[in-house]
Amino acid sequence: MATSINGVGSGIDIDSIVTALVNAQKAPKQSQITDQKSTATTKLSAIGTLKSALATFQAAMKGVNTTSAFAGLAAKSSDTNILTTTLGTDAAAGVYKIKTSVLATASKVATQYIGTSETFGAGKLTIQQGAGSPLTVNVAANASLSTIRDSINTQLKDKGITANIITDDGGQRLVLSSTKTGDGTDISVTASADSSLGKLDIDGLGTKASPTAGGYIQAPAVDAQFTIDGLSMTSASNTVTSAIGGVEFTLVKADEATLTVATNSAGLKTSVKTFVDAYNTLVSSIKKLTSVTTATDSDGVTTSTAAALTGDSATRSILSSLRNELTGSSTSGGSISMLSQMGVTSKNDGTLEVDDKKLDAALTKNAASVQGFFTGTGGLLTRMSSSLDVYSKDDGMLDQRTDSANETLSALTKQQEALDRRIEKVEATLYAKYNAMDNLIAQLNATSKSVMTTLNALNNVDSDN
Repeated sequence: MATSINGVGSGIDIDSIVTALVNAQKAPKQSQITDQKSTATTKLSAIGTLKSALATFQAAMKGVNTTSAFAGLAAKSSDTNILTTTLGTDAAAGVYKIKTSVLATASKVATQYIGTSETFGAGKLTIQQGAGSPLTVNVAANASLSTIRDSINTQLKDKGITANIITDDGGQRLVLSSTKTGDGTDISVTASADSSLGKLDIDGLGTKASPTAGGYIQAPAVDAQFTIDGLSMTSASNTVTSAIGGVEFTLVKADEATLTVATNSAGLKTSVKTFVDAYNTLVSSIKKLTSVTTATDSDGVTTSTAAALTGDSATRSILSSLRNELTGSSTSGGSISMLSQMGVTSKNDGTLEVDDKKLDAALTKNAASVQGFFTGTGGLLTRMSSSLDVYSKDDGMLDQRTDSANETLSALTKQQEALDRRIEKVEATLYAKYNAMDNLIAQLNATSKSVMTTLNALNNVDSDN
Protein backbone atom coordinates (compact mmCIF):
# COMPACT_ATOMS: atom_id res chain seq x y z
CA MET A 1 0.00 0.00 0.00
CA ALA A 2 1.28 3.43 -0.94
CA THR A 3 1.85 5.99 1.79
CA SER A 4 1.10 9.67 2.01
CA ILE A 5 1.98 12.64 4.21
CA ASN A 6 -1.56 13.82 4.35
CA GLY A 7 -2.13 17.31 2.96
CA VAL A 8 1.17 18.90 3.95
CA GLY A 9 1.14 21.30 1.02
CA SER A 10 -2.55 21.52 0.27
CA GLY A 11 -4.26 20.68 3.52
CA ILE A 12 -6.39 18.19 1.62
CA ASP A 13 -7.29 14.82 3.31
CA ILE A 14 -5.60 12.68 0.65
CA ASP A 15 -6.13 9.39 2.54
CA SER A 16 -9.89 9.87 2.64
CA ILE A 17 -10.05 10.84 -1.03
CA VAL A 18 -7.95 7.84 -2.14
CA THR A 19 -9.87 5.43 0.09
CA ALA A 20 -13.18 6.67 -1.31
CA LEU A 21 -11.99 6.38 -4.92
CA VAL A 22 -10.48 2.91 -4.34
CA ASN A 23 -13.62 1.62 -2.64
CA ALA A 24 -15.74 3.02 -5.45
CA GLN A 25 -13.73 1.02 -7.98
CA LYS A 26 -13.51 -2.14 -5.86
CA ALA A 27 -17.03 -2.35 -4.50
CA PRO A 28 -18.96 -3.67 -7.56
CA LYS A 29 -16.55 -6.52 -8.31
CA GLN A 30 -15.98 -7.29 -4.59
CA SER A 31 -19.72 -7.50 -4.02
CA GLN A 32 -20.04 -9.88 -6.96
CA ILE A 33 -17.22 -12.12 -5.72
CA THR A 34 -18.53 -12.13 -2.14
CA ASP A 35 -22.07 -12.99 -3.22
CA GLN A 36 -20.92 -15.74 -5.58
CA LYS A 37 -18.57 -17.20 -2.96
CA SER A 38 -21.32 -17.22 -0.35
CA THR A 39 -23.70 -18.91 -2.78
CA ALA A 40 -21.14 -21.54 -3.81
CA THR A 41 -20.13 -22.25 -0.20
CA THR A 42 -23.74 -22.60 0.89
CA LYS A 43 -24.54 -24.88 -2.04
CA LEU A 44 -21.45 -26.99 -1.37
CA SER A 45 -22.54 -27.49 2.22
CA ALA A 46 -26.09 -28.31 1.12
CA ILE A 47 -24.85 -30.90 -1.40
CA GLY A 48 -22.78 -32.51 1.35
CA THR A 49 -25.84 -32.62 3.61
CA LEU A 50 -27.93 -34.15 0.81
CA LYS A 51 -25.32 -36.81 0.05
CA SER A 52 -25.09 -37.68 3.73
CA ALA A 53 -28.89 -37.99 3.92
CA LEU A 54 -28.92 -40.32 0.90
CA ALA A 55 -26.13 -42.44 2.39
CA THR A 56 -28.01 -42.71 5.68
CA PHE A 57 -31.18 -43.76 3.88
CA GLN A 58 -29.39 -46.36 1.76
CA ALA A 59 -27.65 -47.75 4.84
CA ALA A 60 -31.04 -48.08 6.54
CA MET A 61 -32.42 -49.87 3.48
CA LYS A 62 -29.48 -52.26 3.48
CA GLY A 63 -29.98 -52.89 7.18
CA VAL A 64 -33.61 -53.96 6.82
CA ASN A 65 -33.25 -55.64 3.43
CA THR A 66 -32.26 -58.93 5.02
CA THR A 67 -33.91 -62.26 5.61
CA SER A 68 -33.85 -61.74 9.36
CA ALA A 69 -35.24 -58.20 9.34
CA PHE A 70 -38.09 -58.97 6.95
CA ALA A 71 -38.52 -62.60 7.83
CA GLY A 72 -42.01 -63.87 7.24
CA LEU A 73 -41.33 -66.48 9.91
CA ALA A 74 -39.54 -66.45 13.25
CA ALA A 75 -38.07 -69.32 15.27
CA LYS A 76 -38.43 -69.34 19.04
CA SER A 77 -37.34 -71.67 21.83
CA SER A 78 -39.54 -72.28 24.86
CA ASP A 79 -36.42 -72.26 27.07
CA THR A 80 -33.15 -70.75 25.86
CA ASN A 81 -31.33 -72.40 28.78
CA ILE A 82 -32.07 -75.74 27.10
CA LEU A 83 -32.21 -74.84 23.42
CA THR A 84 -31.43 -71.80 21.27
CA THR A 85 -32.45 -71.38 17.64
CA THR A 86 -31.81 -69.31 14.53
CA LEU A 87 -34.04 -69.13 11.46
CA GLY A 88 -32.37 -69.74 8.12
CA THR A 89 -33.82 -69.83 4.61
CA ASP A 90 -36.53 -72.12 3.26
CA ALA A 91 -38.06 -72.70 6.69
CA ALA A 92 -41.68 -73.68 7.17
CA ALA A 93 -44.04 -73.06 10.04
CA GLY A 94 -44.18 -75.81 12.61
CA VAL A 95 -43.82 -76.84 16.26
CA TYR A 96 -41.15 -79.34 17.33
CA LYS A 97 -40.48 -80.99 20.68
CA ILE A 98 -36.75 -81.55 21.11
CA LYS A 99 -35.51 -83.71 23.96
CA THR A 100 -31.76 -83.91 24.57
CA SER A 101 -30.39 -86.90 26.49
CA VAL A 102 -26.64 -86.42 25.85
CA LEU A 103 -24.74 -83.31 24.78
CA ALA A 104 -21.86 -83.63 22.34
CA THR A 105 -18.54 -83.46 24.15
CA ALA A 106 -14.98 -82.71 23.15
CA SER A 107 -11.91 -84.78 23.93
CA LYS A 108 -9.99 -83.99 27.12
CA VAL A 109 -7.01 -86.20 27.94
CA ALA A 110 -4.13 -86.21 30.41
CA THR A 111 -0.70 -87.77 30.75
CA GLN A 112 0.43 -89.89 33.67
CA TYR A 113 1.91 -88.11 36.68
CA ILE A 114 5.09 -86.16 35.91
CA GLY A 115 7.61 -85.12 38.56
CA THR A 116 7.61 -81.38 39.25
CA SER A 117 11.35 -81.06 38.53
CA GLU A 118 11.47 -83.57 35.69
CA THR A 119 12.94 -82.59 32.31
CA PHE A 120 12.88 -84.29 28.93
CA GLY A 121 15.26 -84.96 26.09
CA ALA A 122 14.88 -83.61 22.56
CA GLY A 123 12.31 -85.25 20.34
CA LYS A 124 8.86 -85.01 18.82
CA LEU A 125 5.30 -85.41 19.98
CA THR A 126 2.78 -86.63 17.41
CA ILE A 127 -0.72 -85.46 18.34
CA GLN A 128 -3.68 -86.92 16.53
CA GLN A 129 -7.38 -86.28 16.93
CA GLY A 130 -9.58 -89.08 15.67
CA ALA A 131 -9.07 -89.75 11.97
CA GLY A 132 -7.59 -86.31 11.35
CA SER A 133 -4.10 -85.61 10.08
CA PRO A 134 -1.34 -86.03 12.68
CA LEU A 135 0.21 -82.90 14.15
CA THR A 136 3.85 -82.70 15.19
CA VAL A 137 5.29 -80.67 18.06
CA ASN A 138 9.05 -80.35 18.41
CA VAL A 139 10.51 -80.63 21.92
CA ALA A 140 13.90 -79.12 22.76
CA ALA A 141 16.45 -80.79 25.05
CA ASN A 142 16.06 -80.26 28.81
CA ALA A 143 12.46 -79.09 28.34
CA SER A 144 10.26 -78.91 31.42
CA LEU A 145 6.59 -79.86 31.38
CA SER A 146 5.65 -76.16 31.27
CA THR A 147 8.01 -75.65 28.33
CA ILE A 148 6.31 -78.50 26.46
CA ARG A 149 2.90 -77.00 27.28
CA ASP A 150 3.97 -73.66 25.81
CA SER A 151 5.39 -75.37 22.71
CA ILE A 152 2.09 -77.18 22.09
CA ASN A 153 0.06 -73.96 22.51
CA THR A 154 2.39 -72.04 20.22
CA GLN A 155 2.71 -74.64 17.46
CA LEU A 156 -0.95 -75.76 17.50
CA LYS A 157 -2.66 -72.43 18.26
CA ASP A 158 -4.70 -72.58 15.04
CA LYS A 159 -5.55 -76.29 15.25
CA GLY A 160 -8.17 -76.20 18.00
CA ILE A 161 -5.98 -78.03 20.53
CA THR A 162 -4.70 -76.42 23.72
CA ALA A 163 -2.50 -77.65 26.57
CA ASN A 164 -2.43 -76.91 30.27
CA ILE A 165 -0.94 -78.32 33.44
CA ILE A 166 -3.10 -79.60 36.31
CA THR A 167 -1.48 -80.36 39.68
CA ASP A 168 -3.13 -82.39 42.46
CA ASP A 169 -1.94 -84.33 45.50
CA GLY A 170 -0.44 -87.02 43.29
CA GLY A 171 1.62 -84.67 41.12
CA GLN A 172 1.28 -82.78 37.84
CA ARG A 173 -0.17 -83.84 34.52
CA LEU A 174 -0.13 -82.37 31.03
CA VAL A 175 -3.77 -81.97 29.94
CA LEU A 176 -4.86 -81.54 26.28
CA SER A 177 -8.27 -80.17 25.28
CA SER A 178 -10.01 -79.78 21.94
CA THR A 179 -12.73 -77.52 20.57
CA LYS A 180 -13.92 -80.27 18.21
CA THR A 181 -16.79 -82.39 19.53
CA GLY A 182 -18.27 -85.74 18.67
CA ASP A 183 -17.61 -89.45 18.76
CA GLY A 184 -14.21 -90.48 17.38
CA THR A 185 -12.49 -87.15 18.05
CA ASP A 186 -10.39 -88.30 21.02
CA ILE A 187 -6.81 -87.05 21.24
CA SER A 188 -3.81 -89.37 21.30
CA VAL A 189 -0.14 -88.48 21.84
CA THR A 190 2.84 -90.54 20.69
CA ALA A 191 6.41 -89.58 21.58
CA SER A 192 9.50 -90.32 19.52
CA ALA A 193 13.30 -89.90 19.86
CA ASP A 194 14.30 -89.47 23.53
CA SER A 195 12.87 -92.27 25.66
CA SER A 196 11.97 -89.87 28.49
CA LEU A 197 9.23 -88.42 26.30
CA GLY A 198 7.40 -91.72 26.51
CA LYS A 199 5.86 -90.53 29.78
CA LEU A 200 3.80 -88.12 27.66
CA ASP A 201 2.13 -90.85 25.59
CA ILE A 202 -1.66 -90.77 25.70
CA ASP A 203 -3.81 -93.65 24.49
CA GLY A 204 -6.69 -92.32 22.43
CA LEU A 205 -8.44 -95.69 22.18
CA GLY A 206 -10.46 -95.65 25.37
CA THR A 207 -7.96 -95.82 28.20
CA LYS A 208 -8.74 -93.71 31.24
CA ALA A 209 -5.89 -91.61 32.64
CA SER A 210 -4.17 -93.10 35.71
CA PRO A 211 -1.04 -92.31 37.75
CA THR A 212 0.99 -94.49 35.38
CA ALA A 213 -0.83 -94.15 32.02
CA GLY A 214 -2.23 -91.39 29.86
CA GLY A 215 -5.82 -91.35 28.63
CA TYR A 216 -9.19 -89.62 28.81
CA ILE A 217 -10.06 -87.77 32.02
CA GLN A 218 -13.78 -88.27 32.54
CA ALA A 219 -15.11 -89.94 29.42
CA PRO A 220 -14.29 -90.23 25.72
CA ALA A 221 -15.81 -87.65 23.35
CA VAL A 222 -19.37 -88.50 22.29
CA ASP A 223 -22.03 -87.31 19.86
CA ALA A 224 -25.08 -85.45 20.99
CA GLN A 225 -28.14 -87.67 21.34
CA PHE A 226 -31.61 -86.18 21.04
CA THR A 227 -35.08 -86.72 19.69
CA ILE A 228 -37.31 -84.49 17.55
CA ASP A 229 -40.94 -85.36 18.13
CA GLY A 230 -39.78 -88.79 19.27
CA LEU A 231 -37.43 -89.43 16.33
CA SER A 232 -33.94 -90.37 17.58
CA MET A 233 -31.01 -88.43 16.17
CA THR A 234 -27.31 -87.87 16.79
CA SER A 235 -24.97 -84.98 15.98
CA ALA A 236 -21.22 -84.55 16.29
CA SER A 237 -21.88 -80.92 17.24
CA ASN A 238 -24.34 -79.41 19.67
CA THR A 239 -25.24 -76.96 16.89
CA VAL A 240 -27.55 -78.83 14.54
CA THR A 241 -28.07 -77.38 11.07
CA SER A 242 -29.79 -80.06 8.98
CA ALA A 243 -32.32 -81.79 11.20
CA ILE A 244 -35.14 -79.28 10.51
CA GLY A 245 -35.19 -77.61 7.09
CA GLY A 246 -34.29 -73.92 7.26
CA VAL A 247 -33.81 -73.99 11.05
CA GLU A 248 -30.58 -74.11 13.07
CA PHE A 249 -30.64 -74.92 16.74
CA THR A 250 -28.08 -75.40 19.49
CA LEU A 251 -28.42 -77.92 22.30
CA VAL A 252 -27.48 -76.21 25.57
CA LYS A 253 -28.66 -78.63 28.27
CA ALA A 254 -29.87 -82.20 28.51
CA ASP A 255 -33.59 -81.53 28.86
CA GLU A 256 -36.71 -80.94 26.76
CA ALA A 257 -37.80 -77.75 25.02
CA THR A 258 -40.22 -76.73 22.30
CA LEU A 259 -39.04 -75.05 19.10
CA THR A 260 -41.74 -73.03 17.34
CA VAL A 261 -41.54 -71.60 13.81
CA ALA A 262 -44.42 -69.19 13.25
CA THR A 263 -45.45 -66.04 11.42
CA ASN A 264 -43.24 -63.09 12.39
CA SER A 265 -45.92 -60.37 12.44
CA ALA A 266 -44.23 -58.23 15.11
CA GLY A 267 -40.85 -58.30 13.38
CA LEU A 268 -42.36 -57.53 9.99
CA LYS A 269 -44.30 -54.59 11.42
CA THR A 270 -41.18 -53.17 13.01
CA SER A 271 -39.30 -53.46 9.72
CA VAL A 272 -42.10 -51.77 7.75
CA LYS A 273 -42.09 -48.87 10.21
CA THR A 274 -38.29 -48.69 10.07
CA PHE A 275 -38.57 -48.24 6.31
CA VAL A 276 -41.25 -45.55 6.69
CA ASP A 277 -39.20 -43.66 9.28
CA ALA A 278 -36.08 -43.76 7.10
CA TYR A 279 -38.01 -42.55 4.07
CA ASN A 280 -39.64 -39.71 6.02
CA THR A 281 -36.27 -38.61 7.41
CA LEU A 282 -34.84 -38.41 3.88
CA VAL A 283 -37.84 -36.51 2.49
CA SER A 284 -37.76 -34.07 5.42
CA SER A 285 -34.04 -33.45 4.86
CA ILE A 286 -34.60 -32.73 1.16
CA LYS A 287 -37.56 -30.49 1.97
CA LYS A 288 -35.42 -28.46 4.36
CA LEU A 289 -32.76 -28.01 1.68
CA THR A 290 -35.29 -26.87 -0.95
CA SER A 291 -37.84 -24.88 1.06
CA VAL A 292 -38.71 -21.18 0.78
CA THR A 293 -39.42 -19.47 4.09
CA THR A 294 -41.25 -16.18 4.55
CA ALA A 295 -41.05 -13.71 7.41
CA THR A 296 -42.92 -10.49 8.18
CA ASP A 297 -41.19 -7.69 10.09
CA SER A 298 -42.74 -5.18 12.47
CA ASP A 299 -43.58 -2.87 9.57
CA GLY A 300 -45.58 -5.58 7.86
CA VAL A 301 -42.98 -6.13 5.15
CA THR A 302 -42.77 -9.75 4.04
CA THR A 303 -39.51 -11.24 2.84
CA SER A 304 -38.82 -14.67 1.37
CA THR A 305 -35.65 -16.69 1.83
CA ALA A 306 -34.83 -19.62 -0.42
CA ALA A 307 -32.81 -22.57 0.88
CA ALA A 308 -29.55 -23.51 -0.83
CA LEU A 309 -31.06 -26.11 -3.18
CA THR A 310 -34.42 -24.47 -3.88
CA GLY A 311 -35.31 -25.16 -7.50
CA ASP A 312 -32.38 -27.55 -7.86
CA SER A 313 -32.93 -30.13 -10.58
CA ALA A 314 -31.07 -32.92 -8.75
CA THR A 315 -33.33 -32.78 -5.71
CA ARG A 316 -36.42 -32.81 -7.90
CA SER A 317 -35.06 -35.87 -9.72
CA ILE A 318 -34.31 -37.65 -6.44
CA LEU A 319 -37.81 -37.07 -5.11
CA SER A 320 -39.30 -38.10 -8.43
CA SER A 321 -37.30 -41.34 -8.45
CA LEU A 322 -38.37 -42.20 -4.91
CA ARG A 323 -42.03 -41.48 -5.60
CA ASN A 324 -41.97 -43.53 -8.79
CA GLU A 325 -40.77 -46.54 -6.83
CA LEU A 326 -43.33 -45.94 -4.08
CA THR A 327 -46.27 -45.77 -6.45
CA GLY A 328 -45.04 -48.52 -8.72
CA SER A 329 -46.33 -52.06 -8.33
CA SER A 330 -44.22 -55.00 -7.20
CA THR A 331 -44.22 -58.43 -8.80
CA SER A 332 -42.42 -60.02 -5.84
CA GLY A 333 -45.15 -59.60 -3.24
CA GLY A 334 -47.74 -62.04 -4.54
CA SER A 335 -51.16 -60.76 -3.55
CA ILE A 336 -49.64 -57.49 -2.25
CA SER A 337 -48.37 -55.24 -5.01
CA MET A 338 -48.92 -51.74 -3.55
CA LEU A 339 -47.98 -50.03 -0.30
CA SER A 340 -51.55 -48.91 0.16
CA GLN A 341 -52.62 -52.55 0.51
CA MET A 342 -50.76 -52.70 3.82
CA GLY A 343 -51.94 -49.29 5.08
CA VAL A 344 -48.92 -47.21 4.03
CA THR A 345 -49.99 -43.99 2.28
CA SER A 346 -48.50 -40.63 1.35
CA LYS A 347 -49.38 -37.39 3.14
CA ASN A 348 -49.63 -33.92 1.58
CA ASP A 349 -46.07 -33.05 2.59
CA GLY A 350 -44.67 -36.08 0.76
CA THR A 351 -43.95 -38.18 3.85
CA LEU A 352 -45.53 -41.56 4.57
CA GLU A 353 -47.93 -42.61 7.31
CA VAL A 354 -48.95 -46.06 8.53
CA ASP A 355 -52.45 -47.26 9.34
CA ASP A 356 -51.68 -49.82 12.07
CA LYS A 357 -54.99 -51.67 11.67
CA LYS A 358 -54.57 -52.15 7.92
CA LEU A 359 -50.94 -53.17 8.39
CA ASP A 360 -51.85 -55.71 11.08
CA ALA A 361 -54.55 -57.16 8.83
CA ALA A 362 -52.14 -57.46 5.90
CA LEU A 363 -49.54 -59.16 8.08
CA THR A 364 -52.08 -61.58 9.50
CA LYS A 365 -53.34 -62.65 6.07
CA ASN A 366 -50.31 -62.17 3.83
CA ALA A 367 -47.09 -62.05 5.86
CA ALA A 368 -45.13 -63.80 3.12
CA SER A 369 -46.45 -61.34 0.52
CA VAL A 370 -45.37 -58.37 2.67
CA GLN A 371 -41.93 -59.91 2.96
CA GLY A 372 -41.71 -60.48 -0.79
CA PHE A 373 -42.95 -56.97 -1.57
CA PHE A 374 -40.02 -55.43 0.29
CA THR A 375 -37.20 -57.96 -0.13
CA GLY A 376 -37.90 -59.95 -3.30
CA THR A 377 -35.71 -59.85 -6.40
CA GLY A 378 -37.54 -56.73 -7.45
CA GLY A 379 -38.38 -55.71 -3.88
CA LEU A 380 -39.10 -52.12 -2.97
CA LEU A 381 -36.03 -51.74 -0.74
CA THR A 382 -33.60 -52.79 -3.46
CA ARG A 383 -35.36 -50.72 -6.12
CA MET A 384 -35.39 -47.56 -4.03
CA SER A 385 -31.78 -47.87 -3.00
CA SER A 386 -30.69 -48.60 -6.57
CA SER A 387 -32.59 -45.59 -7.89
CA LEU A 388 -30.38 -43.36 -5.73
CA ASP A 389 -27.04 -44.85 -6.81
CA VAL A 390 -26.72 -42.48 -9.77
CA TYR A 391 -26.69 -39.59 -7.27
CA SER A 392 -24.84 -41.02 -4.24
CA LYS A 393 -22.18 -43.30 -5.71
CA ASP A 394 -18.54 -42.25 -6.02
CA ASP A 395 -18.19 -39.92 -9.01
CA GLY A 396 -21.97 -39.82 -9.17
CA MET A 397 -24.10 -36.76 -9.80
CA LEU A 398 -23.65 -35.28 -6.33
CA ASP A 399 -19.89 -35.79 -6.42
CA GLN A 400 -19.87 -34.01 -9.79
CA ARG A 401 -21.88 -31.16 -8.29
CA THR A 402 -19.41 -30.98 -5.40
CA ASP A 403 -16.48 -30.83 -7.82
CA SER A 404 -18.22 -28.06 -9.76
CA ALA A 405 -18.82 -26.01 -6.59
CA ASN A 406 -15.19 -26.44 -5.54
CA GLU A 407 -14.04 -25.33 -9.00
CA THR A 408 -16.24 -22.24 -8.68
CA LEU A 409 -14.74 -21.42 -5.30
CA SER A 410 -11.23 -21.89 -6.70
CA ALA A 411 -12.01 -19.55 -9.60
CA LEU A 412 -13.46 -16.96 -7.21
CA THR A 413 -10.32 -17.14 -5.09
CA LYS A 414 -8.25 -16.34 -8.18
CA GLN A 415 -10.61 -13.48 -9.05
CA GLN A 416 -10.21 -12.10 -5.53
CA GLU A 417 -6.43 -12.24 -5.81
CA ALA A 418 -6.54 -10.48 -9.19
CA LEU A 419 -8.88 -7.80 -7.83
CA ASP A 420 -6.63 -7.22 -4.82
CA ARG A 421 -3.59 -6.80 -7.11
CA ARG A 422 -5.46 -4.38 -9.40
CA ILE A 423 -6.78 -2.29 -6.51
CA GLU A 424 -3.32 -2.14 -4.99
CA LYS A 425 -2.00 -0.66 -8.25
CA VAL A 426 -4.94 1.79 -8.48
CA GLU A 427 -4.28 2.88 -4.91
CA ALA A 428 -0.58 3.41 -5.59
CA THR A 429 -1.36 5.42 -8.73
CA LEU A 430 -3.85 7.66 -6.90
CA TYR A 431 -1.47 8.30 -4.05
CA ALA A 432 1.27 9.18 -6.53
CA LYS A 433 -1.00 11.67 -8.30
CA TYR A 434 -2.36 13.31 -5.15
CA ASN A 435 1.08 13.47 -3.55
CA ALA A 436 2.43 15.13 -6.69
CA MET A 437 -0.44 17.60 -6.59
CA ASP A 438 0.21 18.25 -2.91
CA ASN A 439 3.92 18.89 -3.63
CA LEU A 440 3.03 21.23 -6.48
CA ILE A 441 0.67 23.20 -4.26
CA ALA A 442 3.34 23.35 -1.61
CA GLN A 443 5.83 24.73 -4.13
CA LEU A 444 3.29 27.29 -5.37
CA ASN A 445 2.53 28.34 -1.82
CA ALA A 446 6.25 28.72 -1.13
CA THR A 447 6.73 30.82 -4.30
CA SER A 448 3.72 32.93 -3.42
CA LYS A 449 5.06 33.49 0.05
CA SER A 450 8.47 34.46 -1.33
CA VAL A 451 6.98 36.95 -3.77
CA MET A 452 4.82 38.48 -1.07
CA THR A 453 7.80 38.81 1.20
CA THR A 454 9.78 40.59 -1.53
CA LEU A 455 6.86 42.92 -2.32
CA ASN A 456 6.35 43.71 1.34
CA ALA A 457 10.05 44.51 1.66
CA LEU A 458 9.93 46.86 -1.36
CA ASN A 459 6.88 48.58 0.03
CA ASN A 460 8.63 49.16 3.32
CA VAL A 461 11.65 50.72 1.55
CA ASP A 462 9.43 53.13 -0.39
CA SER A 463 7.68 54.14 2.79
CA ASP A 464 10.98 54.96 4.50
CA ASN A 465 12.02 57.23 1.63
